[in-house]
Amino acid sequence: MRRTVLKFAAIAAITILAAGCASGVKYQDMASSMPSLKGGEGRIYFFRSASMFGAAVQPEIRLNNDVVGTSKPGGFFYVDRPAGNYVAASSTETEKTASFTLAENEVKYLRTSPSFGLLVGRVVIELESAEKAKAELGSLSYTGTVTAAK
Repeated sequence: MRRTVLKFAAIAAITILAAGCASGVKYQDMASSMPSLKGGEGRIYFFRSASMFGAAVQPEIRLNNDVVGTSKPGGFFYVDRPAGNYVAASSTETEKTASFTLAENEVKYLRTSPSFGLLVGRVVIELESAEKAKAELGSLSYTGTVTAAK
């Protein structure tokens, strides 16, 4: 009886954790069909590793105070924006930000990573090199809004 309860508890825990991970089209399967940039714009990718650490912490991501997506384990999304200065932010018990300048036709990569907090975990946002980001993006699932080709 005790083994059955433990097995059930383990299966339930795995199911709950797996439900928190991103699911959907993989970057490698959709990259060739992504729309091209419009004149004067750049692209910003937000991505998060598929780690179970902090999986339950999935705050909204804001760009210059506008919500653009959610930090989900194993997921990525992107937004196209005019060239300019930007602040990306996430909030749980504290706000974490990353400031950067986006040039025309430039692509920026922002990694969102869970970390320990006092009461609740938090998600840190950091600029990532194109080389490291591209190596990881291929296995991540798209969590953004599907948009038609421009």
